[in-house]
Amino acid sequence: MSANPPMKIQQCNCLALRQAARHISQFYDQHLASTGLRTTQFSILAKLSRLGPMTINSLARELVMDRTTLGRTMLPLERDGLIVINDGTLDRRSKELAITKAGAELLRRAARQWVEAQEAFEEKFGGKRAAALRELLAEVASCDLDTYADASLSAPPTNPPRRRTSHA
Repeated sequence: MSANPPMKIQQCNCLALRQAARHISQFYDQHLASTGLRTTQFSILAKLSRLGPMTINSLARELVMDRTTLGRTMLPLERDGLIVINDGTLDRRSKELAITKAGAELLRRAARQWVEAQEAFEEKFGGKRAAALRELLAEVASCDLDTYADASLSAPPTNPPRRRTSHA
């Protein structure tokens, strides 16, 4: 019998973080609804505005986002003329994203709703607690979890040896 009691689903760090993230995302999405942007799209425009043109892979890393998910999220932004996708400046095989004038204008308008969401969240949750939460979540996002993974979990499964059968 194990000395450690089994963990309960309520203790799942991943579940707790995802639930909180969905809850907060829905809250911010409601504030941004009048702009037509979702929080992830707002984040893409904000990063491109602040950091300038960047490759899809670089932006995905900045947002701690899967590249294919980023690809799906940015398609409506491109379709609506809020970002452009050009050949890379250093490597023409890569694609670089840049915010357009229309994207910058929408971001400016959406920033007002974002500020309202920030203020409303901090009023409900507390300014000091919100700052501490952001700091803690930044640590979580930058934590190198791969180094903690059990090597046996990442190893490919081995095939059991085949049994020889005698045909008598």
